[in-house]
Amino acid sequence: MSLRLEKLYMKKATVIGLGRSGIAAAKLLTKHGYAVTLSDSNNSPSLEIQKQQLETLGINVNLGDKFTPTTEDIIVVSPGVPWDIAALVTARSMSIDTIGEMELAWRYLSDIPWVAITGTNGKTTTTALTDAIFKAAGLETIGCGNIGFAACELALLEIRPAWIIAEISSYQIESSQTLAPRIGVFTTLTPDHLARHKTVENYYEIKAKLLRNSQHQILNGDDEYLLKTSEFDWQDASWTSTAGKEYLPANPELGIWIEDNWVTFRGEKVLLADALKMPGDHNIQNLLMAVAIAKLAGIDNNAIESAVASFPGVAHRLEYICTYAGVDYINDSKATNYDAADVGLTAVKAPVILIAGGAAKEGDDGAWLDTIKQKAAAVLLIGDAATQFADRLKSIGYTNFEIVETMANAVIRSIELAKQHQAKVVLLSPACASFDQYNSFEERGDDFRQLCQNLGKN
Repeated sequence: MSLRLEKLYMKKATVIGLGRSGIAAAKLLTKHGYAVTLSDSNNSPSLEIQKQQLETLGINVNLGDKFTPTTEDIIVVSPGVPWDIAALVTARSMSIDTIGEMELAWRYLSDIPWVAITGTNGKTTTTALTDAIFKAAGLETIGCGNIGFAACELALLEIRPAWIIAEISSYQIESSQTLAPRIGVFTTLTPDHLARHKTVENYYEIKAKLLRNSQHQILNGDDEYLLKTSEFDWQDASWTSTAGKEYLPANPELGIWIEDNWVTFRGEKVLLADALKMPGDHNIQNLLMAVAIAKLAGIDNNAIESAVASFPGVAHRLEYICTYAGVDYINDSKATNYDAADVGLTAVKAPVILIAGGAAKEGDDGAWLDTIKQKAAAVLLIGDAATQFADRLKSIGYTNFEIVETMANAVIRSIELAKQHQAKVVLLSPACASFDQYNSFEERGDDFRQLCQNLGKN
């Protein structure tokens, strides 16, 4: 058969979104014999460079493209593309195989056992600690999803790990049909991403789908919303409780809890809870979930204890940066919603100088504002949300705030305020997305880290 005829009979695929996930999906489909078109509605000089590079691999790239489904055999969607846009609804009505990048990776990696961790908050710490425990046990693991590799990048590697440890968002679950992990974990659930999912009930159902497809389920028994579902769902799950066995819902004998400072899995004492050096009760909850994962995977207690004792924590989540003039500077840039910011502020010692703001999200800020009144000596407001947050603080009678606009201004101003109020901590915990001033929460946290580290030099 001629090359021209061979191309004519190749299966056709369209990948939507020229980001890391989309590029990996396009390369994976090309490797498996598809004629691939990569479509993106944006255009820029940097995207033009990527287009040229991809076209040398035989991938057709359409920039500034308003995608319309035609004769594709498969359409793969990057996580940032809304699942309910008209083109994708039309594609599904045409019975075109329409999936997300995570689902595509699963189809090529389903012979490897997966740990899949989802939830509003706590995912990254639980994922990183789980990965450290598996590695301490001598198990080769690779992380993917929201941390580590894009899932399809992992499918392109030559190596085959013993386990895949995936942090998975609601966007990635929403566009997956057959993803079925060995172990599924639900860390917390609070209102988030409602601009896309509309209601917290929709948001819950999307995440719950991942656990329903999992062989083993682990759920946070200290989470108020998840507890409300326990009467009907997850009767055979491993629930967690930092308060003790008597607080476990469903079947307590399957759970994991704290008893006299011992992490206790199904009645077996595994390790002392204070072996974990990260601050905050929420991190004890993350510890319970990671240990439950390890025990369900058959890992011995010595490996668990060794990994936990040496675990340094996660960048951008209550990350200690430095001590300057007797004050600890802590980076919690990953706190991109009110609940996460409330957890971060609760975890550190008062009095606190809090840096908050960015691109505001929908959600209930009540608990966060209450914690600010209790623990924050002063609040420095940055980014687009500064005026909105100032109005909210005034509405609760809190007036010790300043709008400083930028991170650099906030760090410099925090020195004087910390001295004035004898604060123990300066905490960046924004309660906001980063996209008003930064490309990501990581970039925002890196800026804060660099500014803090420069204090001693100046």
